[in-house]
Amino acid sequence: MSPVQVVRTLVFYLLLSSSSFLWFFLCALLAPVLPFRTRYRLVVQTWCRLATWLAKVVAGIRYEVRGLENIPSQPCVILAKHQSTWETFYLSALFEPLSQVVKRELLYVPFFGWAMAMIKPIAIDRSNPKAALKQLAKTGAERLKQGAWVLVFPEGTRVPPGQMGKFSRGGTALAVNAGLPVLPIAHNAGEFWPKEGWSKRPGTIQVVIGPAMHAEGEGPKAIAELNDRAFNWVSQAQAQISTGALQVADDASSIA
Repeated sequence: MSPVQVVRTLVFYLLLSSSSFLWFFLCALLAPVLPFRTRYRLVVQTWCRLATWLAKVVAGIRYEVRGLENIPSQPCVILAKHQSTWETFYLSALFEPLSQVVKRELLYVPFFGWAMAMIKPIAIDRSNPKAALKQLAKTGAERLKQGAWVLVFPEGTRVPPGQMGKFSRGGTALAVNAGLPVLPIAHNAGEFWPKEGWSKRPGTIQVVIGPAMHAEGEGPKAIAELNDRAFNWVSQAQAQISTGALQVADDASSIA
């Protein structure tokens, strides 16, 4: 990084951490007495919008979104590529209310984790995959019935740009059992907000929201087919983003 970008990144982290500290105390006072949807907007959506705004203005990380017209009116299961922390902020601000699958340990992180615990995440123990799948199925179904979107990173962890991790079937199983579609999302946030280290690169993140995908039938076979279809779509979209070959109508774009 250039000296200027080092300074911009340090200022970004200083403002982000300071805002999370102050926001926690505000939310601790107000959130417990608010309805879930209002609480989500206060605790998560507003702060995540602030985080993406700070990333843009201070660190120079802009974004361009295509496929907003593909978002269904009814909440469903979101299957998103996972490369960085940025997409967690962005998707949490875009979809509301949203319940995401998180490592149980995150809830113990001072301020950030404590605030997250207020908005009904699906906290799993990643050291016990079988129990984690049961938790996703049980709690995820409850969240969908409550009218919340459920965000799943099917790769299970952040995967560097240019690579694809295997998709777990937990998210598609949740969607199929609920009779709802999955919404695939691709992006290249990891090119500007890397998984490792604290460096930030200025540039424009490409986010592509695919068409909602419905299962063709029920049961394990339908779950596997839908999972493969979502994986293939995300893989192809990632390749197009990497090569600059993405072709989407201009009126389907939103730039910030």
